[in-house]
Amino acid sequence: MNPIISSLFTLSLLSSFLSLSTSTHAQQCHFPAIFNFGDSNSDTGGLSAAFGQAGPPHGSSFFGSPAGRYCDGRLVIDFIAESLGLPYLSAFLDSVGSNFSHGANFATAGSPLRALNSTLRQSGFSPFSLDVQFVQFYNFHNRSQTVRGRGGVYTTMLPEADSFSQALYTFDIGQNDLTAGYFANKTVEQVGTEVPEIISQFKNAIKNIYGQGGRYFWIHNTGPIGCLAYVIERFPVKASDFDSHGCVSSLNHLAQQFNYALKQAVIELRASLSEAAISYVDVYSVKHELFLHAQGHGFKRSLISCCGHGGKYNYNKGIGCGMKKIVKGKEVYIGKPCDEPDKAVVWDGVHFTQAANKFIFEKIAPGLSMACHRQ
Repeated sequence: MNPIISSLFTLSLLSSFLSLSTSTHAQQCHFPAIFNFGDSNSDTGGLSAAFGQAGPPHGSSFFGSPAGRYCDGRLVIDFIAESLGLPYLSAFLDSVGSNFSHGANFATAGSPLRALNSTLRQSGFSPFSLDVQFVQFYNFHNRSQTVRGRGGVYTTMLPEADSFSQALYTFDIGQNDLTAGYFANKTVEQVGTEVPEIISQFKNAIKNIYGQGGRYFWIHNTGPIGCLAYVIERFPVKASDFDSHGCVSSLNHLAQQFNYALKQAVIELRASLSEAAISYVDVYSVKHELFLHAQGHGFKRSLISCCGHGGKYNYNKGIGCGMKKIVKGKEVYIGKPCDEPDKAVVWDGVHFTQAANKFIFEKIAPGLSMACHRQ
């Protein structure tokens, strides 16, 4: 990894907040709606609506039952909505009990940034790639205003026309593009050569949403995938490939390569989209800090999953979180949750716990107050 690039990532979160703080007299931002695009890091029920509910014990720490999230409770996007005084986002794909008056969530678990030539059952990745999510948004934008014009209950369930230009557009996507290549037996170097094309498609999505009136963009980079059990356990890894904290160095460097390209894309988009305010949000550094110094932040376990079964990381691909079996005529958990999910960083070997999501949100939240101002 180029040492200059490495330094950029170490300091990017701090520098972004310092640059925001220079506008001390700027007016606070107000967003009447959120439109979210992404994968399982921000899916509030999309994949569950399309392919079947994420069952218990998901949702147990906050909602008391499954709530479409692959987590024991709230996600970062939920904390963002709370902080803006908005309801939790309904998934666009969920037709039951949804209200879109304050935005919509187009994210689905397993979504890649670019379309993959496989089905969900073949690869585990969602067919709702970012280009599909944009088409869904495009149709929602147009049809919601037509239907809202009918009056009555529709005015309370669909966003006002002005909401689309005043909303915060949030993105957390890209992790699955990196892991999909790796899981397809490509080397880390081979996956790295695909990053420019992946980022090019991301830029197109931002431009398309800008063309639909979107002006305020909040873009998360991708996290340290080399610290997640489902990636570490996929293929045999030599001891020399691990860093001193137990993460796979080459995979984290791949994530940093993606993030560097994403940050450059944001710089280019800021220059070309004259009315856009685009925030690049360095969640990688926050998540990496959690893995490195979990105990210092009040957590007892970092790499080891809270909910799962067996192995070094309490993770087994064939026995996922929530899996049950019949023992002496009684249904019992095999992939069971730990007693203290609020003390674990990782929920199920793939996703973060509510407690970790809250920690991540609190570190990035200062930037929200300036997300409507051009940088």
